[in-house]
Amino acid sequence: MLPRTLPCRTHTLSRAVNTLRRRGIKVLALESSADDTCAAVLDDEKVLANVVIKQHAINAQYGGIYPYAAIEAHQKNMPSAIRRALSDSGVGLADLDGIAFTRGPGMGGCLGVCTNAGKAIAAALDKPIVGVHHMQAHALTALFTSPKDTPVRFPFLTLLISGGHTMIVLATSLNSFEILADTRDSAIGRAFDKVARSLEIASGDTHLGAALEAFCSEGPTESASSGPPLKFSRCMPGKLAFSYGGLHSQVDRYLENHDGVQNLDVDHRRVVARAFQEAAAEQLAEKLKLALDQCLRRGIQVGDVVASGGVASNTYIRRRLYALVKKYDGVAVNFPPPSLCTDNAVMIGWASLHRFKAKDYDDYSINPMSKWSIEDLTPKGSSESTL
Repeated sequence: MLPRTLPCRTHTLSRAVNTLRRRGIKVLALESSADDTCAAVLDDEKVLANVVIKQHAINAQYGGIYPYAAIEAHQKNMPSAIRRALSDSGVGLADLDGIAFTRGPGMGGCLGVCTNAGKAIAAALDKPIVGVHHMQAHALTALFTSPKDTPVRFPFLTLLISGGHTMIVLATSLNSFEILADTRDSAIGRAFDKVARSLEIASGDTHLGAALEAFCSEGPTESASSGPPLKFSRCMPGKLAFSYGGLHSQVDRYLENHDGVQNLDVDHRRVVARAFQEAAAEQLAEKLKLALDQCLRRGIQVGDVVASGGVASNTYIRRRLYALVKKYDGVAVNFPPPSLCTDNAVMIGWASLHRFKAKDYDDYSINPMSKWSIEDLTPKGSSESTL
C-alpha cells in the first residue's frame, strides 16, 4: 500500500474522471524550457490567466542564455508565476483538474524546474499530470487562435522557428507529425542572436532577435559607407534542409574584412543587419516552397501554413511568408498573436486538453526529455486523434 504522500494512481485517475464528467476542465500549465518562466490557468473555453516572466536583463549580461543563470532565475520566479496565475484566474487549487507542463525538448536543467513543480503540485493535490512536447504546443496553437469562420484544419504545414528549432512539419492530427525539413546546424533564432551580438546591437529590455529586427527598421535605406554590400550564398539549393550557421559566419567574415565592427558606422551596420535578415527570410521562403510543392506531388491537400515559435513574431519574416503562400490557391498562412509565438504556458495548457479529455495521463515518475523528436508522439499501432 502506497503512503499518503504518494497517492495511488488508480485512485487518482478514477477520481479525475468523475470530476471531468461533472464540469469543464481547468488546467494549471507551466513552461520553463529556455529563458521564460511561464504559468497559465485555462479551461476548455478560455484563458483565465497568463503569466510570463522574462530573463532579458540576465541574458544581456551573458550575451545570450547562460544555462546556470537561467535555471537559477526559473527556480526564483516559478513560485511567484504560479501564485500570480492562480490569483489572476480566481481559480483555487481544489478547482484544478490537472497540471500540464513542458516535458521537452529544451534545456535539461530548465525543463526540470517546470516538470518538478508540476509533479509536486499534482502529487500534493492528488491531480493527474500531462507532460507536453514543446514543439507540439507551438504547432497546435493556431488551432485555438485562428478565426472561427476560417479555422485551421488538418492536414497543415507548420513552420517552427525559434532559438532552438528551425523545421517544417506536416501535421495530420493532434499527435501525428512528419518532419519535412530540419536545420543542419544553428536554428534561425540563434543566428539572429549571434548576428545581433556581432553587430553590437543593444537589446535593452527585449531579446537580441527582436532588437535586430528593430534595428533594421530604423534609419535610412542606404548606408553612408562606401563599403561593398554583403551578399549571402544560398543554402543547399533545391534541398529540404536549413542552415543558419553559414549566414552568421558570413557576417563575421565580413566584419573581419573591415577590421572589426568598430570600423563600421551605424548606417553601415544597419545595411549588414538588413542583408542578414533578408537572407534569413529568403531561406525560410525557399524551403517552405519546396515543402508545399512536395505535398502537392504527394497528393496532400494542405490548406494552411502555420508559422509559430519566437521568430514567427518578426514582422519582416511574416511579410515574406505571406508573399510566398498567397501564390498557392487554397492555401492560407496563419500566425498566432506575437505574445503566443514566443514561449508561454497557454500553449502548453491547450496542447494538454485533448489528453485530459481522453484521460491519457502521465505517471508522476516521468522526467524531462531535453531531446525529443516530435515524430515520436504518434502512438505505435494506434489510430490518430483529430479535432
